[in-house]
Amino acid sequence: MLSEDVRELLLSRIKDVPDYPKPGVMFKDITPLLADPEAFAALTGVLVELAERYGATKIVGLEARGFILAAPVAVAAGVGFVPVRKAGKLPGATLAQSYELEYGTAEIEVHAEDLSAGDRVMVIDDVLATGGTAEASLSLIRRAGAEVAGVAVLMELSFLPGRAKLADALAAAPLDALIVV
Repeated sequence: MLSEDVRELLLSRIKDVPDYPKPGVMFKDITPLLADPEAFAALTGVLVELAERYGATKIVGLEARGFILAAPVAVAAGVGFVPVRKAGKLPGATLAQSYELEYGTAEIEVHAEDLSAGDRVMVIDDVLATGGTAEASLSLIRRAGAEVAGVAVLMELSFLPGRAKLADALAAAPLDALIVV
């Protein structure tokens, strides 16, 4: 799936930012990767291959960096792009899903008419950390009557419980992390 050359290219363009957004956190900044046309194209190509392998008919991008990664994949794969947004950001009829945060709850939404029975939906995001947003998005997809084709992330933070949290929600759908840190 991911050649060692592409993996090294992607890793070389992800910048560690210590103590951001708070002391003790090592933030993984993907903006240098996005600014490099070769790296961004390589990432998009790998995600398109996954979309084709999953048999995706729609691509969901999770707010906000997931939008940046998912939209070019949808265009290149010739399928629709559907944004999953924070609550209150979409006009019209939406489906909403709440989920737990470390200290409180959050809510995401999707336009009710953008997903339907017969859609095979691939979820794309930049990072899998605790898994809350991804898990909520899988619930939204299924509530809309669509099928989860798979989840793909650029990076998985292995020291956080995201993969374990998603295990039940994924059912038989694959979870692909291009880089595990």
